[in-house]
Amino acid sequence: MKSNAQKIRVLKFGGAALANADILRRTREIILSDPQNKVVVVSGIDGTTERLLEMSKKASAGDVSFRDDFKKVEKEHLEIARQMVPPMIQGSVLAEVKAKLNDLEDMLNGVLLLKELSPKTSDYILSFSETLSAFIVSQSIENGQYVDVRVFIRTDDQFGAAKVNLSESEKRIREWKGDGIMVVAGGVGVFDNTVTTRLGIGGSDYTAAIFAAALGAETLEIWKDVDGFKTANPLMVPSAYSITRMSYAEAMELSHFGEDVMYMPTIHPAYQKNIPIIVRNIFNPDFAGTVIDNGTDDQASIKGISSIPSIALLTIQGSGMVGVPGMSKRVFNALAGGNVNVILIAQASSEYSISFAVSPDDAEKAKTLLSNEFDSEISSGFVSIHEEKDMSIVAIVGENMRNAPGIAAKLFRILGNNGINVVAIAQGSSELNISVVVPSRALSKALNTIHEGFFIADVISLNLFVVGIGTVGGDLLKQIGSQQKKLEKEHRLRIRIVGVSNSRKMVLNASGIDLSCYRETLDKAGEKANLKRFVEAIKEYNLPNNVFVDCTANETVPHWYETVMSQYCSIVTANKIACSSAYENYTKLKKLAQKKNVKFLYETNVGAGLPIIRTINDLVKSGDRINKFEAVVSGTLNFIFNVLAEDVPMSKTIRMAQEAGYSEPDPRIDLSGKDVMRKLLILARECGYPLEAKDIAIKTFLPEKYLETKTLDEFWKVVPEADAEFETRRKALAAAGRRWRYVAKYENGVAETALQEVDARHPFYQLEGSDNIISLYTDRYPERPLVIKGAGAGAAVTATGVFSDIISIANV
Repeated sequence: MKSNAQKIRVLKFGGAALANADILRRTREIILSDPQNKVVVVSGIDGTTERLLEMSKKASAGDVSFRDDFKKVEKEHLEIARQMVPPMIQGSVLAEVKAKLNDLEDMLNGVLLLKELSPKTSDYILSFSETLSAFIVSQSIENGQYVDVRVFIRTDDQFGAAKVNLSESEKRIREWKGDGIMVVAGGVGVFDNTVTTRLGIGGSDYTAAIFAAALGAETLEIWKDVDGFKTANPLMVPSAYSITRMSYAEAMELSHFGEDVMYMPTIHPAYQKNIPIIVRNIFNPDFAGTVIDNGTDDQASIKGISSIPSIALLTIQGSGMVGVPGMSKRVFNALAGGNVNVILIAQASSEYSISFAVSPDDAEKAKTLLSNEFDSEISSGFVSIHEEKDMSIVAIVGENMRNAPGIAAKLFRILGNNGINVVAIAQGSSELNISVVVPSRALSKALNTIHEGFFIADVISLNLFVVGIGTVGGDLLKQIGSQQKKLEKEHRLRIRIVGVSNSRKMVLNASGIDLSCYRETLDKAGEKANLKRFVEAIKEYNLPNNVFVDCTANETVPHWYETVMSQYCSIVTANKIACSSAYENYTKLKKLAQKKNVKFLYETNVGAGLPIIRTINDLVKSGDRINKFEAVVSGTLNFIFNVLAEDVPMSKTIRMAQEAGYSEPDPRIDLSGKDVMRKLLILARECGYPLEAKDIAIKTFLPEKYLETKTLDEFWKVVPEADAEFETRRKALAAAGRRWRYVAKYENGVAETALQEVDARHPFYQLEGSDNIISLYTDRYPERPLVIKGAGAGAAVTATGVFSDIISIANV
């Protein structure tokens, strides 16, 4: 071809660009977009190769139904030719297409008669896919020329995956005298001048690269149905985005580790001649795609993440390997002799073990080969062979990794924080690639967490499973919904709700639940509430940065906390049951959270939205010791005693507290002092005192006959009987200038809750409405206590506290 006078382009179009006449017209427009000389390499019309393979198998099995399939293929190709080829040459073109199809049909009938399909015959039959499409494309272009690729591409006789004789093939291409637009079939070659062969997977891309290298092309354009290389597989990582530019080395590494945009051998010919490769999308031609050359366009530490979803990890180990020369050679010679491809290698510095990854299909063969090679060592117990199934490889790739310290540390921290176990590690001395082996069940989570950590590190995502969407939970979701956009824009925090449940129904959606209509979704599409299934979804969805949010007062939900944490999921809870249960259970949960490196946050267990627990934790961590505390931590009771008046009797204040959302659903829990007892217990434990519920003296202010009523309805009927007595006591209290406060107190090992009378000199006297207050006496605050005071009840306040805990998990 005349390559010296004018630079040429080589364009390769995959099957998606040839699917039908409409798409072929778009392909033709791209080919004709400039007058430059070019070589166009095409795959078969979309799906044709697969159908020819299936027809061949049917014919060899004596199944004549392949003829029906053939008629469909014939009709499709003739129809595309009719729509694409100019009328003046349509007759001759259709005749040629029909002649080629007749040859194909004859071959299939021959297979049917012989009931035999040799690799040689299979290659010839499958080659019709590309040769037919190349001929049709060439005739649809003005001045287009179809050139039989077998004139140029010379291969060996390894049918199905023939190896190209590069020197001979390139020599023939350089001697070519063609001009204009040359269209050739991709992935097809010839052995011994007459026998058609196929290059196997990625053969069309490879053909294009060979032509580009031989002709010294200006560019090699690979047109596919994707926007070039992406930072990760978008089917597994929805946030993946296109890579603008990458080096040949980066592209080869990504291609090796499962990136299916390009077959790795394609890159070598272009790399050797320094020809830029441009990967573009036939369906998005205005997008620039990915340029692959010797440069890079940014200083990102890694360029992409790739994976091999299914491998087997074999390990040969034992004392018989330590310090023995030639052990590695024996291992890999044995595998090579059996034609077993090794994907990844990891060896302990002690030489005690060598681990390597192979295809699951090769695992048994590899074990047999090694067992034969090391038979004597295995028999004597010095060496053993182990296999780990259902494994995957994840690789991060980037030339700039060598200049960025801490990449490996960041990778393992990301994986560890999300509970992903790394089974093996491999890193080359070039620092271009770090590969890890992880369980296949964790692959999706690993890819997403790594991608978030390296590519959208300025945006932190949290995935929430919310149980309880009543007053507190409902307010929480309302607050999250109103703040989602602001949090992402201003604080780079993305909060997604992936599960909601009330006592009747639940909705689970790994892609996220629209908070603007979640109640309608729950009513119309919700399934029956099942806490076991809800918790199982955390493991099933395998999402990064999960948070289980408990906005209930239910005693059953906390029983699942241990299971939730075991899935490396943080917990934020407004439910006091867990932290006020047996001290052994309380400490077990705290230790489990630490072990799994997740958060267990329960600020709203005491004081609703007030930072009481957080302050106590900070004091204790800083070395201070809390010796005594006094607190009003029931917004319900404080509201009752502040509202109580001559015209607002006790029974009415209780009803008002419930209607305002200050009390528990059953106000008897507040009135009995049980709620305050739980809060006192939690406070004492946070201060470092291992109290149990039985250690706390509870002094109630309502007679037991009211608190022990069988039902809540019965309580509402009888509690007005106490109004007169409380009014008498209230008048006397007011006359003395005092007020009632229900106080939780801990001092010198004694913990109690009781109704106290305080005068104007007491710091609790001015406490208004449903406010809470706590006074902390510590080694550093012995006389004048550290006081925390503020709103301590109400759904909105509590929801705000829960929301604050959720945000703190992301360290925003």
